[in-house]
Amino acid sequence: MTDWPIAEVARMSGVTARTLRHYDETGLLPPARIGTNGHRYYGEHQLLRLQQILVLRALGVGLHEIGRILSEQVDEVEALRGHLRRLLAERDRLDALAGTVSRTIAELEQSRKDGGSMTINRPENLFEGVQPSQYEETLRDFPELAEEVRRRTAHATPAEIEAKHRERTAQMIRIAELMAAGAPAGAERLQAEIHAQYEALVALRAVSVDEYLALARSCTDNEAWQAAYELIAPGLAAYHRAAMEAYAAARLR
Repeated sequence: MTDWPIAEVARMSGVTARTLRHYDETGLLPPARIGTNGHRYYGEHQLLRLQQILVLRALGVGLHEIGRILSEQVDEVEALRGHLRRLLAERDRLDALAGTVSRTIAELEQSRKDGGSMTINRPENLFEGVQPSQYEETLRDFPELAEEVRRRTAHATPAEIEAKHRERTAQMIRIAELMAAGAPAGAERLQAEIHAQYEALVALRAVSVDEYLALARSCTDNEAWQAAYELIAPGLAAYHRAAMEAYAAARLR
């Protein structure tokens, strides 16, 4: 029977070895075997299970709920049919999201033709097709933090979740406006926004300087995260990363 070492599974799936180890430690995805060298090896059954995990994660399902779904499913084909239905619904949402991005591009291009600076018109429209649950997906390389976010929001009402989403939206728009105004990464107003984000982060769980810097790098290195920023304004992902790195250098060292 063919099996693959954890490094190869990470390469094929795009999931970090750290995340795969976390899935094993929580019982979500144990490997097929552990070699005499202590390395994890995965067989075809584990790859199919990982596929289901990633599909459900892409659909915004939390790790705890994924574990429940996988433990209750009996027939893999029926389970995949259910995932397919969800994916088709997600396709429709992405079509709406593509329309949102197209409108934003058109507005930005028109403002440039008119000779004006970058403007953000009707910011609430920037997020049509974006679901609050996607914030967890941006934390896929930080499973412990993602799970804490899921736990905190599990019993929140739709109105409370929407309010938090609006709050994050407003903050990112303020940061985008500072970028448009040419504020440097260490600017006082920008750093005040970053400090508010940091305070919200450590309210969830303590993070080391190295973990915070890894989160900063995810602004540009994590495709889902970067896409969320770029929906607001081109270049915002790199700008936010630079601001977080400046914050770490000034306050966390």
